[in-house]
Amino acid sequence: MRVDVVDLREFYTSPLGHVVKRLLGPRLRARWGDLQGMHVFGLGYCSPYLGQFRDEAATLGALMPARQGVISWPNPGPRQSVLVEEDDLPLLDGTADRILIAHLLESADDPEAVLREAWRVLAPHGRLLVIAPYRTGLWARVENTPFGFGRPFSRTQLAKLLKDAGFTPEGWQHALYMPPFNWRFLLRWCLFWERLGLVLWPAFSGVIMVEATKLVYGGVPEKSLRRRAGRLIPVPAAPAVAPFGKNARSRSPE
Repeated sequence: MRVDVVDLREFYTSPLGHVVKRLLGPRLRARWGDLQGMHVFGLGYCSPYLGQFRDEAATLGALMPARQGVISWPNPGPRQSVLVEEDDLPLLDGTADRILIAHLLESADDPEAVLREAWRVLAPHGRLLVIAPYRTGLWARVENTPFGFGRPFSRTQLAKLLKDAGFTPEGWQHALYMPPFNWRFLLRWCLFWERLGLVLWPAFSGVIMVEATKLVYGGVPEKSLRRRAGRLIPVPAAPAVAPFGKNARSRSPE
């Protein structure tokens, strides 16, 4: 089952959604650091986490799957969100420096196909970061958040999925240890719960985050060998405003 984009937006405007963004956003920043001049894309529903990179990324795009729906993002500002097919992205091979996947793999019909497509568009030096509901955590068992829908993953399952798609998992983190409820005293002490959970029950986090790099020496997936027409190529900007960011524009290959 997929969560509609409107429900995702409403969750991240709720007090609990703000706490999730507050807890996960800094972890993403710590992983990726400064993205000055890079081409960065989010696949799934990633806009709550991508906003922190708007002033530095050359290209910033929120790629929202057709079966989930799309909303205009950011608001206000030039639109940087686009409706896509999750296994057929409108980008040429090797054009992305960073890809974030959130609120997608757990509901995708073919998670491996999604990851293979991310492999195709990721540059050889690029990095992928996946946020997925953790199988043993409470968040995957309660349906009042988007993490309670679809298939949660164990670390072993997610590692195998990434390796089968041509990635090497390199960094793992667990997050969201507080109970997934909009209770004021829980929200107020969210950082306390996070630190406590890391010490007392590290295997019961709400989500698992994994960063992976692209393998380029073990063979190229067959889908990446096909010529792609009409794809978008992030390039340095002309004076005009770009579809995916203020410092980049897209053009179709000749």
